[in-house]
Amino acid sequence: MKNFFDIDRWQEIWITITHNKSRSVLTAFGVFWGMFMLVLMVGAGNSLEKGIKSEIDGFAVNSCFFWAQRTTMPYKGFQKGRSWDIRNNDIKVIRQRVPELQYLSPMLFGGNTSEQNNTVRGEYGGSFGLNGCYPEANEIQTSRMIFGRYINDIDIEDKRKVCVIGERVYEVLFPKKEDPLGSIIRINGIYFQVVGVSQALSSASIGGDPKTTITLPFTTMQQTFNQGDVVHFVAATAKPGVKMKIVEDKIVAVLSDLHQIAPDDKEGVGRVNIEDQFMMFNNLGLGITALIWLVGLGTLFAGAIGISNIMLVTVRERTKEIGVRRALGATPGNIVGQILTESIVLTILAGIGGIMISVGILSAVGVALSQGDQFFKDPQISFMMGVGALLILAVIGTLAGFIPAQRAMMIKPIEAIREE
Repeated sequence: MKNFFDIDRWQEIWITITHNKSRSVLTAFGVFWGMFMLVLMVGAGNSLEKGIKSEIDGFAVNSCFFWAQRTTMPYKGFQKGRSWDIRNNDIKVIRQRVPELQYLSPMLFGGNTSEQNNTVRGEYGGSFGLNGCYPEANEIQTSRMIFGRYINDIDIEDKRKVCVIGERVYEVLFPKKEDPLGSIIRINGIYFQVVGVSQALSSASIGGDPKTTITLPFTTMQQTFNQGDVVHFVAATAKPGVKMKIVEDKIVAVLSDLHQIAPDDKEGVGRVNIEDQFMMFNNLGLGITALIWLVGLGTLFAGAIGISNIMLVTVRERTKEIGVRRALGATPGNIVGQILTESIVLTILAGIGGIMISVGILSAVGVALSQGDQFFKDPQISFMMGVGALLILAVIGTLAGFIPAQRAMMIKPIEAIREE
């Protein structure tokens, strides 16, 4: 420890490194570039991962969505290509036959965005989509309430003419930012009372952009807009600890049985399993991360080989100096420590330079990406990543200096002094 804080020793290390500036800079550049690229790639990978996750943020990870499609196989006298619809009674049967379910909500979609102002409040109006659902829908595709509340069970039971409007709908119909709760708006000629304003947690959504969507009680929308008992979509989640694939297969089996669809018809019931999508994105992220570290560490170790080579040259040039030190009483440990320290210092200086410049670039890119709604989010590295990078540099510096240090330790004083 005393040697570590020896000022003369550090001055000597600095003189050795700066004795041949061009060689030191070119040698350190490999480590600098390796760390620079590693940090940039990790930051970019983090940004991509955040962007991917933001696309499904707000969706329950263990959720799945179902809808009716044309059959692709003949079955029980029915020809392939037959159209069918999910019905209200199907929801009741699914609840009875699939005990692994946690949340289940039928969904309807509507609105008239092709014509201007299908939704009006006084002098303000706009064209927005409609979504009819049960309260459970907000547990499956979560939104944050800016004002008021979401649809509740009493709204469903009494078929109340109430609605929850998206944040963009609120901006258009209430441009003065007034409290919207209790206000009356007209949707396709029918009056509804606003009970809440929702803010989407994700840009992705089933049934349109949630910012420009008005949510109604499912039963109200069916009755008011003459939808009969047709269900456009079914949203479901599995109980904790239950794989969504199990629930998915059971719901498909129930719908196939109720509507005479061949059990082997893979296209008759449309479905998208968010759990599968999440796992795919997660595996993609792990693969990208592994590739980034593989390439980055490979570049760093290539730089370490360059430092090791130049340290061997340095040891060769300093053979007589090392011999004199040994003759004056320097131990092999002193010599090894000196060479290792020089290698580590050169490596860490180069690596810190790479970290600082790459973090600066990531910060600038992060500021640029923060302007507007971008897919890539906040390309930064974590504090632990920075600490880990310094530890990696120390290890690489030690490895780079190990062989030269061993070479220096083997120099015999008498032979070194005699060497010209």
